[in-house]
Formats: sequence, structure tokens, C-alpha cells
Amino acid sequence: MHPFDHLAPETLDAAVEALAGDEDAQALAGGMSLVPVLRHRLAAPSALIDLSRIPGLSFVREEGDRVVIGAMTRHAVVAASPELGRRIPALARLAGDIGDPLVRNRGTIGGSLANNDPAACYPCALLGLGAVVRTNRREIAADDFILGTFETALEPGELIVAVTFPVPDLAVHLKEKNFASRFSVVGLFLSRRGGQVRIGITGAGPHAFRPTAFEEALTADFRPDALKGLAVPAEELNTDQHASAAYRSHLISVLAERAVERCLAGDGDARGDRA
Repeated sequence: MHPFDHLAPETLDAAVEALAGDEDAQALAGGMSLVPVLRHRLAAPSALIDLSRIPGLSFVREEGDRVVIGAMTRHAVVAASPELGRRIPALARLAGDIGDPLVRNRGTIGGSLANNDPAACYPCALLGLGAVVRTNRREIAADDFILGTFETALEPGELIVAVTFPVPDLAVHLKEKNFASRFSVVGLFLSRRGGQVRIGITGAGPHAFRPTAFEEALTADFRPDALKGLAVPAEELNTDQHASAAYRSHLISVLAERAVERCLAGDGDARGDRA
């Protein structure tokens, strides 16, 4: 690693001030993405602003027809949350399938979303549920948050404090994983709320995205057959050592049909409680 200072502010304002005072400083949440980058000397921040001592950033709570998760909430806590398990069980299941026990007990939802890895799990749930990212400055809708590969709408000195997820009528998360890293070769999060269908895809392209043609077809006719003949063009997707773009295109269609089948079958992970 390159040398750096380590600061552990105990308030959000102090963390924001530390970041504003040093343009080469970087925020540290769980460190599951950042630490490997530092270890391989691929980044050289002047300081790490450790967010772990700031109170009030780790929680899962219900707010009416929404579930709000604090930015520093560990994946394992999200997975085990009884509130989330009752209201959006598909999101709890997603969290429980991230990485390995070390990653799930150290990594945080805010850190994952701020990093915006193209194969990370939370971005597809963000898009698939139409969530809202709360920062120290504003609220950012899911569709405005993800801009590109490892790129988000967060501005310098802006920190995620929580994520608000609307409770759907139905939701399913499916994931074809790399069994070494458990990152998504293709991950899909489908939700239906008031007849409106949203789908988030991760692992397949340069960043998470919504296949709007799939959503429109399922909003009009929520059956697997509504997707026949639809596909995300392979030229928009990634080819790497794990899968070709053509395979990823095929897999998106397969997972979308399976997700609808699970919803219609009344799968226990698909139906939450909106009450």
C-alpha cells in the first residue's frame, strides 16, 4: 500500500469537513472494495476518512410503505432483519447471498452503492425497486444515481446516509454467480407494485441498468409468455472470461421469465407485506 493518514470522525459533519479539506482523501465504509484496491497499489489517497464511528448510520426501519436502511448497515444485518424479511424478503435474500461471511459481516450497503461495481448486487435492487438514495445533501432517485462504470451522481464531499426502498406487492432476486467471487455474472431484481413492473440488471453490462422493453411488456401482461421474442442486445453487454455477451443476453431473458414464474407461483421470497 501507499502511505496514508487514517481519520475516524465521530460525527457526519466532521467526516464531510475532513473530505472537503482534502481533495485526495477518500471515505472508508466497510472497505471490502477499497482495501483490495489499496493493497494492489491501484489508488493512493492521502487519507482514509473512516465512517465506522459515526452513530446513527446503521439501522433497518419501517417508514410507512417503505423500508429505510442506513448506509453503514452490514450486509449480514440487512439479511437478518426481521422487518425487511417481512416487508421485502427478496432484498433480504439478496443481502444474504453477497460474497462470503467476511464480506457480509464487513461490507455495507452504502459502501457498495457508492462504489457501484458493475457486478455488485445492490445496484440491481436499487433500480428494480425504484429506491431513493439519501445523502447528507439531498435525495437521489435510483434512475439518476447510477451514471456509468464505478460512477454515480455523488459529488465531492457527498456521503450516502440511507437508502429508502418502496415495499412492492411482489419482488424476486435471481443471480447467476461467479462461484469464486460470488459477484453476479448476471443478476436480476424484479418488482411489481400497483401493476407497474421494474427490473434491475447487474453483472451484464458496464453498469446496472433497466431493460425497459421487458418492463413494459410485463406491466401490460404479467406472464412469462409476454417476454417471448424480447432480448437485451448482446452488443450492449460485456464479454469477459466468465461469459460472452451473447450468453448474458440469453441469461437475462431466462432469469426474467423465471422471476415472473416465481411471483405467479406465490414463492415465499416473492411476496412481502405492504401493510
